[in-house]
Amino acid sequence: MRHPKSGRGKRRGRGPRIPAAVLRKQQAAAPNVDQVTGAKIPKSFVFSRGKIPSTLRHLQQDLRKVMLPYTALNLKEKKRNNLKDFLNVAGPLGVTHFMILSNPKSLPHLRMAKTPQGPTYTFQIEEYALAADIANSQKRPRCPPGIFKNSPLVVLSGFTGHGEPYKSLVQYFQYMVPAIDPNTVKLSTCQRVLLLKYDKEKGIVDFRHYSIKLQPVGVSRKIRKLMQNNQVPDLRDLKDVSDYMTKAGYGSESEVDDEAATVSLVSDVDKLNRASRKSAVRLQEIGPRMTMRLVKVESGLCSGDVLYPVPVVKGEQTEEETEGQEAEDDESADGSEDEPEDGSQDDTEDE
Repeated sequence: MRHPKSGRGKRRGRGPRIPAAVLRKQQAAAPNVDQVTGAKIPKSFVFSRGKIPSTLRHLQQDLRKVMLPYTALNLKEKKRNNLKDFLNVAGPLGVTHFMILSNPKSLPHLRMAKTPQGPTYTFQIEEYALAADIANSQKRPRCPPGIFKNSPLVVLSGFTGHGEPYKSLVQYFQYMVPAIDPNTVKLSTCQRVLLLKYDKEKGIVDFRHYSIKLQPVGVSRKIRKLMQNNQVPDLRDLKDVSDYMTKAGYGSESEVDDEAATVSLVSDVDKLNRASRKSAVRLQEIGPRMTMRLVKVESGLCSGDVLYPVPVVKGEQTEEETEGQEAEDDESADGSEDEPEDGSQDDTEDE
């Protein structure tokens, strides 16, 4: 397995191709060691296996954006590439997680695997919506490209109090993005949230992706736009600049802020959101959105022993099944003793 060459030289080999320019930028911009844990920063590959429709291709690209910046956004795949090819490339590049999309006959599947030895969690995607669908459904979609410069904050809900395999699944979700230290993290880098919520009654996992926006409390929309855009507003039809703020229809009143969503910042984020002011936290969904169901857990990388659901070994029975079987045997034994009293055998002998 050979790695991509820089310059005009052609690359040989069967592995997935990453453009040399993109590879150099990723290696130069992204550090390799997590400053909080001291371990290697987790990186990921998002790719597909088999033939998938165009909608799943768009979902694959949306998942790559979710895992930015520590993923290969422009990973090139070929039909002849197998799982071993991706694994051989993942080692030198420090890739620790795989997200594999497939489209069997029933429903699309998403496999999340830890390299190089597993485990592998297979989810059945029951419903999904692309990032473009989420944006089209919103009146004012917001997804600035700058929010993808840092990894999302992973928020888990509903997973506590459950045994395996959800206990190990929580660890997988926690370590698929770099860890943060609440005491030293820069608030300006926290611009996205990845929410994973488990519904015990339905047995499904909701996958949601949001952008974080801070708005100062008590400041009108016009002042926010004026300070954020740094552009002089159109005042041709106004006599005084105060008319811009007080004229009807210009939104001079500040928006109603929810006290539950109001926080006091410990450091400055931008020109409007200062440590001395209170800010309201706004979450806006940017997609993709998925509803998944855990259907299989394997001990290895897409192989090995099946840990969930627990396979039933032939010959092994529970106590209830054993008692029921004994009762059936007793009933059959009682019925066999009564059969000779029937006169059918005597009639046959007489004939």
